[in-house]
Amino acid sequence: MADPNDVAATKLLRREFARKPIDISQADLRVSHGVAYVRGVLKPMKGSAEPMQAMLDHISKALRSRGEFRDVVIDCVIRGEG
Repeated sequence: MADPNDVAATKLLRREFARKPIDISQADLRVSHGVAYVRGVLKPMKGSAEPMQAMLDHISKALRSRGEFRDVVIDCVIRGEG
């Protein structure tokens, strides 16, 4: 059975990504034991002016500042940039 804290933290993780113009349809976002994992393929949405690395750094920093997350692991391929 999934830890309710991890389920709530996963919702927060998805909400943080929803604030940025990033396509996560080919990515797996989940939290396990307080560690946020982002795996798969990320793509910037059309018209996005901010570089992907800057957006990911912002998301990672925002998540690490919250008490629900012990760490953030972003292990993904970035497509469609450049």
